[in-house]
Amino acid sequence: MTKISLYVNGRSFDLNIEDDFLPFLEKEMSKDFNLDGNIDSKTLLNSYLKKTHRLFKKEKEIENILKKFR
Repeated sequence: MTKISLYVNGRSFDLNIEDDFLPFLEKEMSKDFNLDGNIDSKTLLNSYLKKTHRLFKKEKEIENILKKFR
């Protein structure tokens, strides 16, 4: 586990991240945030909604693929 710190609305949050997940997480988060600076709550919420929508679309794709094998 690796600990990373994020600053949201001026508050520091320490997160324990699995080592094999860390490179992916840092790459994805760097697209949306300045990881060395402060993240405002609106930006964080907007990013969360985008990622959740992308996950929703991927799950629909998986369901459609699985239907072909049933």
